[in-house]
Amino acid sequence: MGSSSRPEAMATAEQQIEHVHLPVRGLTLHVAQAGKGELGTVVFLHGFPEIWYSWRHQMLAVAAAGYRAVAPDWRGYGLSDQPPEPEAAAYDDLVEDLLAILDALAVPKAFLVAKDFGALVAYDFALCHPNRTCGVMGLGIPFGNDASSMNTLPEGLYIFRWAQPGRAEADFGRYNIKRVVRTIYILFSKSEIPMAKEDQEIMDLADLSTPLPEWFTEEDLDVHSSLYEKSGFRYPLQMPYRSLHKRKPIGDAKFQVPVFVVMGEKDYVYKFPGVESAMKDGTMERHAPDMKITYIPEGSHFVQEQFPDYVNELLLAFLKDHPVDK
Repeated sequence: MGSSSRPEAMATAEQQIEHVHLPVRGLTLHVAQAGKGELGTVVFLHGFPEIWYSWRHQMLAVAAAGYRAVAPDWRGYGLSDQPPEPEAAAYDDLVEDLLAILDALAVPKAFLVAKDFGALVAYDFALCHPNRTCGVMGLGIPFGNDASSMNTLPEGLYIFRWAQPGRAEADFGRYNIKRVVRTIYILFSKSEIPMAKEDQEIMDLADLSTPLPEWFTEEDLDVHSSLYEKSGFRYPLQMPYRSLHKRKPIGDAKFQVPVFVVMGEKDYVYKFPGVESAMKDGTMERHAPDMKITYIPEGSHFVQEQFPDYVNELLLAFLKDHPVDK
């Protein structure tokens, strides 16, 4: 389960991954694809500060195994269009975008592999559109955790800071985009929740002497940064940080598809109030009769980039256990 930084990853990814721009609900969304898909389609949904490229290792693995890998940049992220009113960001838009992407690619149903806020969209999509979903693998975010439980945390929590209009803009604006992405990757790969003191901003929590995680190269940082150069942070700050409170809970939610949750035990999210209990007290099993949970002992918030081979193994086993009806 060794980590791999793989300097050749970008070259390999660029050779095997094709890029399309799809008209989706009045916007043009960028989608990266690989593989022919004899065995089915796997759609990868990123979080923040991620982008389609965050799934490079998984895309190549599922493509080699006979699946079609599809990784969109969400609206307002990377090479996808900015929505006309970023401040009106809503999770429902992302669920509807995902449905429109499947339609545009003529995919009748897909496996969803999702991370961070992307996992919330994947859970909502699977509940609303079970006939279009083969199964969900959620990384780093369990289903059913109550966001209000975070209210017990101090005001320096990065989520609270970034939810305040203008505050992150002023904080990020002191540096170039590469430095901002670098700092967030460093902070989010630690096991402590990023929290600023009263007289600090979030960007002050790491400086240029702090090394990147060993599995995330300067080349990887260049790719991420170039995509955020294109999109900026206007929409990413709205989705998720200023939209979390608008996500409508789905009452007595019952998944009709298999759900597989993978959590790194060193993921700072695991320390949020209610997350560990949601994963260990049977809460999720009540919503998902076909539920599997796996913990990766040294796994961080970016477990799919940190331990790509291990995550690929878990993913391919999940796909194999749930063959798609032809």
